[in-house]
Amino acid sequence: MKKLVASGKTVEEAVENGLAQLGVGRDRVKVTVLEQPAKGLFGLIGAKEAKVELEFIPDAAEEAERFLREVAEAMRISVGITRQETAEAICFNVTGADLGIVIGRRGQTLDALQYLVNLVASRRCGRHLPIILDAEQFRERRRQTLESLSDRMANRVARTRREVVLEPMPSQERKIIHLRLQNHPLVRTYSQGEEPNRCVVIAPKN
Repeated sequence: MKKLVASGKTVEEAVENGLAQLGVGRDRVKVTVLEQPAKGLFGLIGAKEAKVELEFIPDAAEEAERFLREVAEAMRISVGITRQETAEAICFNVTGADLGIVIGRRGQTLDALQYLVNLVASRRCGRHLPIILDAEQFRERRRQTLESLSDRMANRVARTRREVVLEPMPSQERKIIHLRLQNHPLVRTYSQGEEPNRCVVIAPKN
């Protein structure tokens, strides 16, 4: 991380001088006071200015987007990246041609890339803000597919009174199914198995 030492008559003035040199706001730096100001003899001779160290804190969204563009360049694909930030997460949507290689089978490559983006942003910025990565609205389409699957399997279980074990899924996809069927009057859901082979079971209510 970029560091800079600045000075001023007071600690606050030293900080402001450092911020001006970096061209950033107060929320983008970590301040360490190196020396407090001191008056000299008769208030003049030997006076010491305050000295502070400002450590620049990278922005998580900027670091994540930079990493995504580096990955796209390495994969030799041209992409557009839009982002939306909330208090809970940073959401990126990747657009472009031939994004099948980014999404992968049932979103497995997209999930792996999302994990890496979160890891890079967290390490570079020293703090964690969840990052959600999507490509051509794949996650919304996948959510609709899983909800449709949930409804069909719930109807089968309700009709046959026999439980159904779905294929292994990542935690965020299992959560979609649990939420979809949590208020179903005839079936219940639970997860079984160990990652990465953990799956949802849809069973009849007793």
